[in-house]
Amino acid sequence: MSSTDDHSLCGCSQCCVSTSHAAVLSVGAEISITPEPAQLAPGDNVTLLVRGLSGEELAYTWYAGPTLSLSYLVASYIVSTGDETPGPAHTGREAVRPDGSLDIQGLLPGHSGTYILQTLNRQLQTEVGYGHMQVYETLAQPTVLANATELVERRDTLRLLCSSPSPAEVRWFFNGDALPVAVRLGLSPDGRTLTRHSVRREEAGAYQCEVRNPVSVSRSEPLNLTVYSIDLKPPLKCAGPTHSSQNTEISPGGEIILKIPEQIRDQVGPERVAIVQDSTTRTGCTIKVDFNTSLTLWCTSRSCPEPEYVWAFNGRALENGRDHLNISGMAAAQEGTYTCIAKNPKTLLSGSASVVVKLSAAAISMMIVPVPTKPEEGQDVTLTVQGYPKDLLVYAWYRGPASEPNRLLSQLPSGNWIAGPAHTGREVGFANCSLLVQKLNLTDAGRYMLKTVTVQGKTDTLELELQVAHGTAFLPSDTGVYLYK
Repeated sequence: MSSTDDHSLCGCSQCCVSTSHAAVLSVGAEISITPEPAQLAPGDNVTLLVRGLSGEELAYTWYAGPTLSLSYLVASYIVSTGDETPGPAHTGREAVRPDGSLDIQGLLPGHSGTYILQTLNRQLQTEVGYGHMQVYETLAQPTVLANATELVERRDTLRLLCSSPSPAEVRWFFNGDALPVAVRLGLSPDGRTLTRHSVRREEAGAYQCEVRNPVSVSRSEPLNLTVYSIDLKPPLKCAGPTHSSQNTEISPGGEIILKIPEQIRDQVGPERVAIVQDSTTRTGCTIKVDFNTSLTLWCTSRSCPEPEYVWAFNGRALENGRDHLNISGMAAAQEGTYTCIAKNPKTLLSGSASVVVKLSAAAISMMIVPVPTKPEEGQDVTLTVQGYPKDLLVYAWYRGPASEPNRLLSQLPSGNWIAGPAHTGREVGFANCSLLVQKLNLTDAGRYMLKTVTVQGKTDTLELELQVAHGTAFLPSDTGVYLYK
C-alpha cells in the first residue's frame, strides 16, 4: 500500500522527506504505543511510549484521530535535526521525543481517543502503530432521583435513578451498605436505574448511588424512602352479616370483630423515624453550626420493641449504637450528611432519617492572617488562609492588583506551584493556599491579593494590606555608644 500524503511527513521546509509513490506503508505488528501512566485524569502529564522501532527511522509523524488525515496531524519530527513541526491538531501541549514517544502536558478530556504513529525509515518505507488513551473525568457528585419517596407496601413501584453527567460505573448502597442481592435484581443493564415492584417495608431506608472510574469516586447524598403499610389496629369491626374464622368473634350487638393476635399487635414499627435537635424535628433540614462548637442529634421513632440504632456519616456507618450522636469541636471535616437508621429487632424492619450539618457562613468565610501578625524586616512571614475551599482547583497570589505582571506564583491542580513575573525568589506557595515570604524588607509592605478557583468554577478574591515594621538593629551614635533602633 503506497502513501500519497506527502506533506504529512514534512518536519520543516528545509528538510522535507517525501514518501511519494515509492514508499511502502506497512502496519508493523511490533510497534506498540502505551500511555504512561495508564490511568489519567485532567491536568495529568502523560507519555505515549513507543516500543518496537527499528532504530533506523528518519522521521516520526503523530496523529490524534482514527485515520492518517491532515486534520488529525499533531506533529512531525525529523530525527537527524530534531526539528519538530506542529500540525492542525497540535494543542500546544504535545512534544515528540527523539525516541519517537509523545509527551502531552496538562491533559484535557478532549485528549481521549486513538493515536497513530507513522514512521519513515531509510528505505523510504513507512510503518504505523496504533494506541488508545482515555482521560477520565473527575466525577461530580451524583444525585438519586425517585418517582416517590413515600410508598405503600405491596402496592407501589419504586424507581430510583442515579443521575450523573459523566459515563462511569455505578454502585448502589442501602443504609450505608452495598445493595442486597435481592434488590440488585431490579437494576437496569447500565446500573443507573433501580426498579422494585410491590415494594416492601423492609426496603424502606436510605439509598445512595456511587459513580466511579479509575481516577475518581463520588457518592450521592442519601435519599430516604418511607414505605407505609395498612395498619391493623384492634378492634377492627367488620359489618358483614356472617363471617367464620378463628380470629373473629361476635359482639353482643351482632357485629363481627376481627381479633389481632397479641404477638403481632405488640410488634410494630419502626415508624416516624426522625432526627431531633433541641426538641425540634430537623429531619431533611440543614443545620448550621459555628466553628469549634458542639451539637447533639437525637433519633426518635415509634417502635415496639425499642429499636436498635445505627448512625452513618456520608453513607458510612459510625461506631455508635445509641439513640443520640454527639458532634464535638465542629470543623470542616465534620460537614456532611448524618443518617439515623432505626431497626426493629423483632420485625426486622427499618426506617431512617437524615440531616445535613454544615459550618455557619461566618465560620467558612475565607480570611488571610499574617503570622506573625506584626512582622519586621528581616523576618519571614506566612500569609495563612483560613477557610480555604476544600474543593480547590487552582490559586494565584498577586503583589498588588490581580493582573499577570503582578502575579507572584500559582499552584496548579497537580500540586506544584509555578513562579510568576513578580516572583522575587523569596516566595513559596503551599497546598492550603498560604504564602511564605522570606527575609522581609520594607518594600514588601503593601497590598497582597489571593484568587482561588474551585472544581465547580467558583472564584473568590481576598486581599490583605501587609505592614512591615523596621527591624531592631544596633546603630552607632556620635558619642560612640550603640543605640537600639
